[in-house]
Amino acid sequence: MRELFDEVAGQSPLDPQEAVRRTSRGPLPKRFYQEAGCTAAEPSGFAIVLDGKTVRTPSRQPLVVPQRALAAAIVAEWQAQQEQIDPTTMPLTRLANSVIDAVQDRVAAVRDDVAKYFESDLLFYRASFPAELVAREAEHWDPVLFWAADTHNARFILAEGVMHVRQPEAAVAAARAALPDEPWTIAALHIVTTITGSALLALALHAGRLDADQVWAAAHVDEDWNIERWGADDEVLARRAARQRDFQAAALVLTSLRAG
Repeated sequence: MRELFDEVAGQSPLDPQEAVRRTSRGPLPKRFYQEAGCTAAEPSGFAIVLDGKTVRTPSRQPLVVPQRALAAAIVAEWQAQQEQIDPTTMPLTRLANSVIDAVQDRVAAVRDDVAKYFESDLLFYRASFPAELVAREAEHWDPVLFWAADTHNARFILAEGVMHVRQPEAAVAAARAALPDEPWTIAALHIVTTITGSALLALALHAGRLDADQVWAAAHVDEDWNIERWGADDEVLARRAARQRDFQAAALVLTSLRAG
């Protein structure tokens, strides 16, 4: 099982789509435990256990999470496994492995990676037509930009089409200053950012300005527009469902930690 989660981690432990690709290779291991659970861990947190034995990450560190509700959700992933263990159905476990093995010792690098999106965020680039799509983008995206300006003094420039527009350094710096430096939170923000293409949407979710459903809808305005008109094949829908599982896991981390 350690080798399987090593494969999931790959070279980019916070890239859920790469994780899915890597776990598509080779047979899945059989479920070897009866009961999943959690127990209090010192100095603080909750350890995930299988038949009373602490689960360990691919680097052999104890799988310990900071919040009981989060631990219960990870336990539910393990308990839901059937005859085989499929890590692609365990996004919270994969996220936790990434935090413990890869993020907590390089928070600044992950934070920098999220901050790069403030220079080319999804919300900056608008359709010029048709009018209905222009209006739909504005409906979902403008409130987040207004919030960033009002709350963080981060005022960005919008553009039509996909040609890159250079953002004011002051706006990028102001938004970057709002990013947290707590490992679990920044890891979840990174996943939301890479899935949605928007660090501003991730920041709004973290702050409670938008809920997970609102962020998902905002991130898929253009895609939903095209699906409504042209439809989507099964492969496209399957990829979207996989992204959404990982998005929901990251959103759960953010909301759980915010609730305390």
